[in-house]
Amino acid sequence: MQLLQHTKYFIFTVFLFTSSVLFSQANSKFKIVLDAGHGGKDFGAIHHGFVEKTIALNVTLKVGKILEKYNDLNILYTRKTDVFIELTERAHIANKAHADLFVSIHCNGVKSHEPSGTETFVMGLTRNATNLEVAKKENSVITLEADYKVKYAGFDPNNPETLIGLKIIQEENLYQSITLASKIQDNFTNELNRKNRGVKQAPIWVLDATVMPGVLVELGFLSNKIEGAYLNTEKGQDELAKAIADGILSYKKEYFGTASVPSTPEKTTKSVVDKPAVETKPTPKQEPQKVTIETKEQLENKPNITSVDSKSVVFKIQIAASGKLMDLTPSNFKGLHPTSLYEENGLYKYYYAATNSYKEAQQLVKEAKDKGYEAAFIVPFLEGKKIKMEESMKKN
Repeated sequence: MQLLQHTKYFIFTVFLFTSSVLFSQANSKFKIVLDAGHGGKDFGAIHHGFVEKTIALNVTLKVGKILEKYNDLNILYTRKTDVFIELTERAHIANKAHADLFVSIHCNGVKSHEPSGTETFVMGLTRNATNLEVAKKENSVITLEADYKVKYAGFDPNNPETLIGLKIIQEENLYQSITLASKIQDNFTNELNRKNRGVKQAPIWVLDATVMPGVLVELGFLSNKIEGAYLNTEKGQDELAKAIADGILSYKKEYFGTASVPSTPEKTTKSVVDKPAVETKPTPKQEPQKVTIETKEQLENKPNITSVDSKSVVFKIQIAASGKLMDLTPSNFKGLHPTSLYEENGLYKYYYAATNSYKEAQQLVKEAKDKGYEAAFIVPFLEGKKIKMEESMKKN
């Protein structure tokens, strides 16, 4: 019976995803659902008098106020006030709206007062114990719902074995989610000098249940008194909100080809936040993409790589993305070789290996993950240019 329930759930979510893609293509506005974590009876993390549900809501509303200035964006919220919203409802809001992006905002909190820094999660299975603990914490809100055993079909947020049952619905969503997460993390690190704990994969229910690219942002640790104090200030919340909003705008430009331009003050949508919004500068005109792609001859001369036809679809394994330029030496990538670089919108993306075989690419992903790159994923290229996964399948 439980298997049947999961099968029905999977078929339904795939149907929703297909409908969402078709709807988004016909809809001129880029739709973003902002999700303030916790709320109402669910306080989230509480340390040193800092309350997660309040900080998450404040930052979410500030992100929304920045984005509402752009006429080509449609901003929706799962909550704008201190109310309890079930996880199923949060996902339902995003799926029903056929959103293009889902961004959930949270704060971290642990027993130790030492940990600090920002991290952004995407949906995925993981063996990492720390990531599982975060997933269990964010999923634990399920037990506050009266009929959670029925709604979640036996899903137990405290049992790691049940987390294995979660699946990534669509590979392209994961790729796009990691791209957005990387942009947000780079903004936190490069613009705000926050400690970067990285982009991570974890089986978080609300990301699994939404059928569009999505991320869960952990703004920092309330259990760290210094970082918690920063998160609790107007200045800190303004800065973090701008970093997230800028990441979303950069992502939208990359995937939809146009930069959003703020509307005139007269047309600016009124936000529920009364204080002045953080100004977002229009995205400057980007230089043409600088691409470093190995030639067929170079690839053929490297070990452990199938001979690659550069005129066919080439699958590479993205293992890292950063604003920092690194030498392509094995010591910089945990011994992985060969590696290549693709510079895109000021972000350096690093890839391991190259193959024309998707099956071989899946094995290379496993190799990268075994080396510690748990968020590694496949990226298709055609004649040196990145293409979407569905396009690569049509050309193969």
